[in-house]
Amino acid sequence: MLVQVRGIVEAIGKDWIRLDLSGWVIQAYVPPSVLARARIGEPITLHTTLVTRMEGHGLLFTLYGFADEDERELFEQLLTVNGVGPRAALALLGLSAPTLRAAIAQEQVDVLRRVPGIGPKTARAIILHLKDRIGAVSAPGVPIPRADDTEIIAALTALGYSVVEAQAALAHVPPDPNLSLEEKIRLALSYFAGPRR
Repeated sequence: MLVQVRGIVEAIGKDWIRLDLSGWVIQAYVPPSVLARARIGEPITLHTTLVTRMEGHGLLFTLYGFADEDERELFEQLLTVNGVGPRAALALLGLSAPTLRAAIAQEQVDVLRRVPGIGPKTARAIILHLKDRIGAVSAPGVPIPRADDTEIIAALTALGYSVVEAQAALAHVPPDPNLSLEEKIRLALSYFAGPRR
């Protein structure tokens, strides 16, 4: 079972990175937490899950990589919920693992629905299926996403950025209640202008 890889970042995409493992090059789909710290030419460690599914007459293997064990565990738990596939689980991790755990523990349907592709029925299924299995109630100080987060993501995706990129940029916006929506969007856009890779 492939549970962890270490390698040099060779390329970075909208929701994936390629790693050179001493001559072997692999591609893994990753959440915003990994994209935010990945730099081309630098080493990185991923905690991984290999997902298999039938496609046509054969098996398709897809590798997913995470910043830590907690993210990987959450990803695998999300996959046990009916209606949640790997891409939806990856998008949910854009909330951050602690925020996602808090939203499930506190039955925050609206928080889960802010993730693109997650409707009210799926959000309720996630809470019903995982609330008693998630193992951690929100710690004090874990932020629940604000109402304008959805608008910031919508603005960035309207400009052509992917949902994963928008969520990564949103993670770099300070949680200052005195900032206007326009200022937050400007700060999120500045994430793409900086030397990230």
